[in-house]
Amino acid sequence: MAGNSDPLSARAKLAVTAGKAAAAVSKAAGRGSGSVIGGKVALKLDPDLLRSLAQHLDVTLVSATNGKTTTTRLIAEALRAAGPVVSNALGANMPAGITSALAAGGDARYGVIEVDEKYLAGVARDTEPKCIALLNLSRDQLDRAAETRMLAEKWREGLSGTKAVVVANADDPLIVWAASSSPTVVWVAAGQEWKDDAWSCPSCGGVLQRPGDDWGCGECGFRRPAPTWVLHGDYVLDPQGSAWPIHLQLPGRANKANAATSAAVAAVFGVPPQVALERMYQVQAVAGRYDVVTFLDRQMRLLLAKNPAGWLETFSLIDPAPAPVILSVNARGADGTDTSWLWDVDYTRLAGRPICVIGDRKLDLAVRLEVAGLEFRVCENVDEAVRMCPPGRIETIANYTAFQDLRRRVGN
Repeated sequence: MAGNSDPLSARAKLAVTAGKAAAAVSKAAGRGSGSVIGGKVALKLDPDLLRSLAQHLDVTLVSATNGKTTTTRLIAEALRAAGPVVSNALGANMPAGITSALAAGGDARYGVIEVDEKYLAGVARDTEPKCIALLNLSRDQLDRAAETRMLAEKWREGLSGTKAVVVANADDPLIVWAASSSPTVVWVAAGQEWKDDAWSCPSCGGVLQRPGDDWGCGECGFRRPAPTWVLHGDYVLDPQGSAWPIHLQLPGRANKANAATSAAVAAVFGVPPQVALERMYQVQAVAGRYDVVTFLDRQMRLLLAKNPAGWLETFSLIDPAPAPVILSVNARGADGTDTSWLWDVDYTRLAGRPICVIGDRKLDLAVRLEVAGLEFRVCENVDEAVRMCPPGRIETIANYTAFQDLRRRVGN
């Protein structure tokens, strides 16, 4: 909590120094940023280090299935209007990565931290956040993550009685269930495009009625709360009913929703909506997402989609047919090794576009596209796929490790 200027203990300082050294060695060896191994080393030497590093910060935690990296970046940009910010901007969102990020915080006043869904309650316990932003919950990495209703229940239990202001999406029943145990909740009408994980009541198991944007359970009475912040087209309405324009360089409706939530979080820290939203315009890309690069004399836009809800949102923002598309899917540890989720994605939305398929699991994806009745080419790598694509900017959509592979290859 801010205001506590107690210096780090000798043990904590040693842990930070050792963690930074381990990170530097890892980075020099070409094994990434080193943030995860650095954090692991530091926490091994001082298991309470995360708590120590967070004690002088006003912390915001951001968690969700989709959009947490982008929303973390938008909130951090908004809060810089009020003071220095430390954030895990590259998405290392488990305790080791978070510890590394905070260790680099120096004189920061605010900490804006993306947190993996499984670790939210524990990180909240250690960092005593002033604000927690909860965006959405949907199926993702079912081989390692809990079923969504179970995850919502863990959040509900872990956040029960929290002193944090919880800024939560009123349109996602699982998020509402998770947040309802918290004493102070700011509800945001941020929308919910993907509804296939939210047809049963998380409170009693009954069937949710979903007329229009509203939802409710006729059996137990659990229903959508009245929001105080509302995403309305290209505007966000604040609790006083004032409409503030959302101007972003990031594409798509989902990012407008992320901006609306970010404006509500910024208000918790006294940053007015106009100031917060103006600062968010500075964000052009997030860890390579949405970047437009030139590769083999072709323009490619790099888009990340990790699960069915993410693919649905991505399909809504890509260039219309006949713009060419490259799809890349892996199934490594960081992706989840189960690719059955491919059958939950409505790939017919790509009809009319030339499609090239790459990645470790290109044949799994090819079978799915075949069943969807789409025409496509299976290619060995991105070089071949780009050469096969007809003229026009290439929309390149990949899941997590496939996206990292692409960034390394195309020089982004």
